Amino acid sequence: QVSLVESGGGLVQAGGSLRLSCAASGRTFSDYAMVMGWFRQAPGKEREFVGAISWSRGSITYGDSVKGRFTISRDNAKNTMYLQMNSLKPEDTAVYYCATKRGFGLYDVNGYENWGQGTQVTVSS
Repeated sequence: QVSLVESGGGLVQAGGSLRLSCAASGRTFSDYAMVMGWFRQAPGKEREFVGAISWSRGSITYGDSVKGRFTISRDNAKNTMYLQMNSLKPEDTAVYYCATKRGFGLYDVNGYENWGQGTQVTVSS
């Protein structure tokens, strides 16, 4: 029902910044309660929760590994979520995905139903 497209990834030196975008289309946040989240997966690693936003409420949560460095924001008119990544480290290298789920379960990392194709972020040392 929801189509997600990530963009903004690339190659950056350690200490640099990137801003990722996740544009949603189809039946989206204004139609019913939804949570939109960011995840990442590095080679050989399990998928890791980065952060999420309750679209209608505006509440945001972050994973411990990115707290204080990454910031989630949104543009309601564009149905787009952003991930501003500052002070990037080599360990941030991963494919970053956005995903959505119904309801208000902001702090539950499970239950995400719709996923984008991901965008590659590579941080060089």
